[in-house]
Order: sequence, then C-alpha cells, then structure tokens
Amino acid sequence: MLKSVTDILWSDLAIDLGTANTLVYAPGKGVVLDEPSVVAMLKQGDEREILAVGTVAKSMIGRTPQNIETIRPMRDGVVADFIAAEEMIKQFIKIAVSRFSIASPRLMLCVPASATQVELRAVFDAAYMAGAKKIFIMQEPVAAAIGAGLDISQPKGTMVIDIGGGTTDIAVMSLGGIIISRSFRSGGDAMDRAIIDHIRHEHQLLIGSSNAEIIKKEVGTALINDEKRDVDVHIKGRNLRTGMPSEIIIGPADIAKALTAPLELIADEVRKTLEELPPEIAADIADEGIHLTGGGALLDKIDVVLCEKTGVNFNIPADPLRCVVLGAGLALENIEQVENLLIDIG
Repeated sequence: MLKSVTDILWSDLAIDLGTANTLVYAPGKGVVLDEPSVVAMLKQGDEREILAVGTVAKSMIGRTPQNIETIRPMRDGVVADFIAAEEMIKQFIKIAVSRFSIASPRLMLCVPASATQVELRAVFDAAYMAGAKKIFIMQEPVAAAIGAGLDISQPKGTMVIDIGGGTTDIAVMSLGGIIISRSFRSGGDAMDRAIIDHIRHEHQLLIGSSNAEIIKKEVGTALINDEKRDVDVHIKGRNLRTGMPSEIIIGPADIAKALTAPLELIADEVRKTLEELPPEIAADIADEGIHLTGGGALLDKIDVVLCEKTGVNFNIPADPLRCVVLGAGLALENIEQVENLLIDIG
C-alpha cells in the first residue's frame, strides 16, 4: 500500500532522552528505537568526528585507544556534552524517521522534574540543531503516568516515581495538574556505583560500570533475605591486592546489601513528598498506592523493600521501562489535551 501524503511529509517523534538509554516513539508505530545513550568519537586535534552511537558505541566503553573517546552526552537526565548530544539525537532521528519523509519532525522530549531553565534550554537547543521543526517538553514522571495508563484528569491524587539512569523523579498529580514534583540525582547509575564500591571494599576486587550493570540486571535484588534468589554470582575483575585478574563468587544478598543506601535515599524522598501533601491527596495515595516506573522498577523486589520503608504499597506496570516514552507519544498524539502539562522554557 502506498504511504499517505501525511506520512511522507510529516514525521512526529517522542523521545525519552535518558542518561542510560534513549527510546523513540513514532505515532502509529510504537517504540521504534531503544539504544544506549552513548556516542563514540574520533579525536583529531581540536576536532571530533562521530564514529558510532548507541549499542555499537557502548560496546567500545573501556576498550578504546587514546584517539577515540566514548561519551555519555546526558548526565543526570540533562545535556552534559552539547555537541555529542546533538549528534546523538540527529543519528537517532535518522534511524527512527521514515526514509521517505522530507519534513523535519515535531519532537516531544522528556526531562527530569528538577531540570533548570539552563538545562531545559540545552535540551531544546540540541534537539533544534539536530533538525526538529517544533519541540515540546514534558516532565518525565508526568509522561510516565500517562504511559502507565493512569487517568490524571480525575479529582484524585496520583503519585508516580520514575527511576531512570541518572535521576529519580517524583510527581503527584490531580485534576490534570501537578501538585508536587521533584527529582534527585540518584538512579540506576547510583546503584551501579554502589555495587562497584561494595565489591571493592568488601572483596578487594575492582570491576567496571558495564560489569556492575550486568550484575544488577541479571541477579540483582533489593531484598537481602530473598529466599527465592539463592544463586552464585561469578564476578571477574582486577584484584586490588595483587593487581592481577581475579574472580570471586558472591550471592544476591551481597548485591542487596550494596543497594541499601540508594534505596534508602529513594524511600527518604518518598517520605518527604508524602509529608508535604494535603491530607486528602495523601489519603488517595494510601488507597491507590504509588506507581513505580523506569528501568529501576525492574530491580527484583524493589516494590517490596520500598513498601517496607515507607508504609505505602507500590504498583509496577507491565512495561515500566517504556512508560515515559509511551506517555510522551500519547501526549504528542493528543497535544491539545495536554498543553497544561507541558513546560514553557520561554
């Protein structure tokens, strides 16, 4: 079947531009791209030439010669390297947009709840320089609520926590508006660092961030006394005493102990947010529970541990990792209905 004129001339995209991963949603097609937010660049004097983005670039981390650098353009959910961010967005748009399209796309971008005006402008400018025609910006937890299928237009308090790579975002919404939103610089990366530090201090073994991420995803658990996860974890790295390659065997409980501090920080921010709410909204949340989204929600038993620490039940949707980009996509498709939820960067 031939493409319609609209398809040929117009391309809209919603982008969850995360610290760890970037996801792209195309209306009518769903999620069309899910790649690590990594760029590999060749350094030639003062100039840098892009070599790879996404999965290919991530595979180079820790393995490059001096003239090649791997960059994560996003830090704590905002632009840390403008040039690399612009190139990464540009490459991802090329991959996601139909090769038949001849128009610049409209973009819906998601940012942390605590992003400053300077940080918002950096994201906006990077997307504009990458070729976007019109740019909308929405807070990540708001997009996550929409993507999780929550009706935030009702006169009822809804609380969403989105645990991303660089930040954890919290938002409480009612009647289509935001009552409280906040974010703090802790997420999946903080969990990876906690695992690295724990293994270094307790076992004198140095491992890299990629290894820590694999350990967290494959055998990580938030519950120290998790009787259902009793498996040996083989970890390879450099022995800090001998300087030689070495291997140790630990259990999931060891990983859970390593994650105690970052999980306590999340629980503490949840308690602070609940304390600031009007009693009616707090009662709604006590009845409905807190909705947990983002890649961090995939950590085994995280809902159980956070419930123990806060006294409130936690709900995890079927696909927590994609809630933000799905919500951003739905918002883009119904832009007139969500104008009050968009951020005005002036």
